[in-house]
Amino acid sequence: MKRIFFVLLALVIVACGVLYYSSHNQRARLDVAAVEGTNPKITDPQTGLFPLFHIAKPVGWKAGETPTAAAGLKVQPFATGLDHPRWLLPLANGDVLVAETNAPPKPGEKGIRSWIEHTLMGRAGAGSASPNRITLLRDADGDGIAETRTVLISGLTSPFGMQIVGPDLYIADADALLKVPFTVGQTKIDAKPVKVLDLPGGPINHHWTKNVTLSPDGTKLYISIGSNSNVAENHSMKLEQGRASIWEYDLKTGEHRIYAYGIRNPVGMAWEPETKTLWTVVNERDALGSDIVPDYLAEVQFGGFYGWPWYYWGGIEDSRPKDPDDNNLQDTVIKPDYALGPHTASLGLSFAEGAKLGGAFTNGAFIGQHGSWNRKPFSGYKVIFVPFVKGHPKGLPIDVLTGFLDKDEHARGRPVGVVIDRTGGLLVADDVGNAVWRVSAK
Repeated sequence: MKRIFFVLLALVIVACGVLYYSSHNQRARLDVAAVEGTNPKITDPQTGLFPLFHIAKPVGWKAGETPTAAAGLKVQPFATGLDHPRWLLPLANGDVLVAETNAPPKPGEKGIRSWIEHTLMGRAGAGSASPNRITLLRDADGDGIAETRTVLISGLTSPFGMQIVGPDLYIADADALLKVPFTVGQTKIDAKPVKVLDLPGGPINHHWTKNVTLSPDGTKLYISIGSNSNVAENHSMKLEQGRASIWEYDLKTGEHRIYAYGIRNPVGMAWEPETKTLWTVVNERDALGSDIVPDYLAEVQFGGFYGWPWYYWGGIEDSRPKDPDDNNLQDTVIKPDYALGPHTASLGLSFAEGAKLGGAFTNGAFIGQHGSWNRKPFSGYKVIFVPFVKGHPKGLPIDVLTGFLDKDEHARGRPVGVVIDRTGGLLVADDVGNAVWRVSAK
């Protein structure tokens, strides 16, 4: 027994040493700002035997605590006590829909690495069962605080994106696009949703969040679908069919097609108000070190290929995918428009049209950065604003809402969806703080 004990102790010591070396080797050498903007610094990969896991322990907000708003702005809780609020949809009457949701079960994820990742993600606040519902928040007196909330619809499958189209509410579940009759002002839906389109799901469903946005002319829906892996390093691209892409769905004919592809995990989508073009924020690949690859903001070009899994940032080769690039796609990779820093987990996207925050926050995009788990030190954990000039990003990002990490680098909250409400305030879904924050001008 003693011999077994000492052998196990030795293995633990060796494993700790390997993990320490791997973590130290992958530590950031650049400030986040060096990997932001239109001309970020792209360094060589820093890899180890194991990927870097650096998790911010979720602790939530104490009574009276709030995030910190930029100068000239104020922040207050629009709603608290929610259950993992992730995505928001403001309605014409001032009501706000919030998807309370989390990852669906993934029985196909197996192996020690998957177990480690699942355990660590649980420690980051992403391991609880999904509430599977959409809740309606109502601020009847206009004071910036929702006095009432009702469960609009439940029994969904990890719902995320939402859109109103005519008499229907469209909901992007983790594996299907649904629609259900809905009238603005209604507080409860009794009808059963109808599936209009299957979406890639399956027993793994690695990037499960499916977002949906309506075209300016109201004729098409665009659906963002993330990859089923980091860089297809462990399995065939056959398991990535239809993924890492943005789909276009024709509301009249019911037909759909891939609009753009090679986009590892697009989440937030929005229409730039000056050019009327579709933009998205994208979570790029992990395990190449703390300094790369930057998440990005990009104009979505029809038929465009953005590199995943073989290339990143306009054509830099990634050697990890097992399936060869038989089509020599390197020369066709579209370079992203704007880098958002490495591993920031940029998810939310909303242009400033309709916002009344004033100052520097007039023309550009608000972005919710959920925060890193694969970088040391942390990145993200804030809401930023990217200035636009003549329909394109210019200059460095501006912090809008910070303070989601406390002095001990524990996560009080993690921002996800960002939207402009009917009166011009910015609403931010915080899925660790279980709150929706409202930012307005002082």
